[in-house]
Amino acid sequence: MSNSAEYKQLLQNNANWVEEKLATDPSYFEMLSQGQKPPFLYIGCSDSRLPIDVFTGSIPGQIFIHRNVANQVFLNDMNLLTVLEFAVKTLKVQHIIICGHYGCGGVEAAYTGTTLNMVENWTMNIRDIAMENKKELDAIPDLTERLNKLSELNVIRQLRQLCKTSVMHDAFRKNEYPKLHGWVLDISHGLIKELPIPIEEWKDYGLLPTSYEP
Repeated sequence: MSNSAEYKQLLQNNANWVEEKLATDPSYFEMLSQGQKPPFLYIGCSDSRLPIDVFTGSIPGQIFIHRNVANQVFLNDMNLLTVLEFAVKTLKVQHIIICGHYGCGGVEAAYTGTTLNMVENWTMNIRDIAMENKKELDAIPDLTERLNKLSELNVIRQLRQLCKTSVMHDAFRKNEYPKLHGWVLDISHGLIKELPIPIEEWKDYGLLPTSYEP
């Protein structure tokens, strides 16, 4: 299929989908257009293989989504912070999920030092995570498994970063905060792994309120 045909197919697929939806529920788009109240904010990787609504069987309106390379949380990223503020303060989401994945190109590039230009700057935090956990990672002989572990460590680090944002500080102070979750998606079989979060440790550090319950 040519590039032009692939593009036109996207529009045709959209028209087909609309027709199918209206055939089963004539009021579907009227209801959808009335507003959103998603219970979930999802922060994930930009990888094209990771449409989280497909993997979770979700429908439009259930998940508010922010994606970037290697699912990073930077305290000066106005794009992410704006999404976070809107999700927490306006939409009042009940859960925030940070999701990485095995086979992440950003994680691998950061670990192997093959990143270039802007990508190198963006993934520098992951290189820091690898250096801080060098002993643990070096003890894993298989490179793929080592990178998988780094992907997991990256998710936990980004959750920790999330707790440092002013948006979450305000939510914690008001005792009106969403639950936090760390996921890693294994593309090789499609299953999601939920990662343990060191909640008590983070409470001791002051990252989470003492009232926080998973």
